[in-house]
Amino acid sequence: MIRLTISLADRTHRALKEAAARQNRSMASIIEESLELRGIRPYDTAKEIVAKARAKSRLDAARAMALAVEETKLFRQGQ
Repeated sequence: MIRLTISLADRTHRALKEAAARQNRSMASIIEESLELRGIRPYDTAKEIVAKARAKSRLDAARAMALAVEETKLFRQGQ
């Protein structure tokens, strides 16, 4: 486990500490859960999601890339 030092406003720190006590959890576990809920996940998880999407799409790599390029162009034209 890696240690990290962060600065929080006093009221945020108090609220986090109180929530941890009420939930009988560590402040670190609350922070980790919050980050995951915001979509911050390890890179391996993102690779797994992409692998599942590719398997469900039934597209080969070349067609998937062509589709991605095509969709990106259409999106950029709309802006």
